[in-house]
Amino acid sequence: MNDLRQLLASLVKAALMGDDRASLLWREEARHSHARIVSDPSAVLNLKIDGMWTLAVGDAEAPEFREAEGQVEFGLPALCPFTLAEITAHDLDIDAAVERIRKSAATG
Repeated sequence: MNDLRQLLASLVKAALMGDDRASLLWREEARHSHARIVSDPSAVLNLKIDGMWTLAVGDAEAPEFREAEGQVEFGLPALCPFTLAEITAHDLDIDAAVERIRKSAATG
């Protein structure tokens, strides 16, 4: 799995987790993925953000994570709520990114 897909999947998992501790662990994973992207941004420049989003959502909604989830229902947007420039920016705020995903999801 490439770093962009890993970053997006970690952000989605952090947004979906009902347990704050689990969400914090996924946020930390997202920070690691983001740091790798920032250290070599050319590695993701040719990737399609919406395609990576679709794959990342599939990773995050895998059956093994369903029991731990609880923040939002499975109504994530079909298109990525971030541009490639936003998600690869040096100053990406992981916590704000998680909240943006939560707000972009259809909640029940």
